[in-house]
Amino acid sequence: MTATELGQALRRWRDRVAPDAAGLPTGGHRRAAGLRREELALLAGISADYITRLEQGRATSPSAQVVEALARALRLSADERAYLFRLAELVPPGPEVVPAFLTPSVQRLLDRLGDTPVGVSDAAMNLLVANPMYAALMGDQSALRGFERNGVWRAFTGMPTRVRHTPEEHRAFETGLVAELRATAARYPADRQLRQMIAELRGRSERFAELWDAGVVGRLDASHKTIDHPEVGLLTLDCDLLRVDANDLHILVYSAEPGTEAAEKLRLISVLGTQNLVERH
Repeated sequence: MTATELGQALRRWRDRVAPDAAGLPTGGHRRAAGLRREELALLAGISADYITRLEQGRATSPSAQVVEALARALRLSADERAYLFRLAELVPPGPEVVPAFLTPSVQRLLDRLGDTPVGVSDAAMNLLVANPMYAALMGDQSALRGFERNGVWRAFTGMPTRVRHTPEEHRAFETGLVAELRATAARYPADRQLRQMIAELRGRSERFAELWDAGVVGRLDASHKTIDHPEVGLLTLDCDLLRVDANDLHILVYSAEPGTEAAEKLRLISVLGTQNLVERH
């Protein structure tokens, strides 16, 4: 019975989300105003086949990570998110776990900044959602899974990045990442996934272990970033890190001063980059 209720709820919520509200193209013939399964799969980072099986009751035990991703993609309210967890026979994450819930107000902010690169991360620097402009600027990260979606993990395990630092900037950036992560770990000492990631990073990166053992603590500062884009080349953008204290979220916003070369390159990315993303999807 729970599986049937879960499938019905997913279908009902999928039908009410308009593609354009989720930053997706709306061209072509559509039988319904809501999201297709393939579109929900894209937004949530889950296979369309798995969503089909969930809706049809053939899959009955989604993980907490899958439920959280579906709640974000479907733009559920706090009460709806809690209901979805219970339908999946899971306990909604408590206050001891790093929050990963996007409130409707944060989602509306993302909707209104469609022409600005914006990414939202939790306090542990796991990328929760990024708008198409962010993906066009920084590279499509929708295929990343697990710790790969964590900014600290990517920085200390050598994963590819379009950001370019001077040696001094790189050292300061690494220190800021570890300082921010330590402060987050202190706020959520019972978060097992966070503890596991820290333990694995200490074993994989001597630099991370060195900074972690040094006890650095604080906040990651963001002012500007130089990005090497494959189509428009280097551009340096203002980088503002906005903090939503109520939900412990980080909103990263990239912008350029009007009339500058960087602003023109960002405009080109808004045309070329998002078109490429649509073609790949």
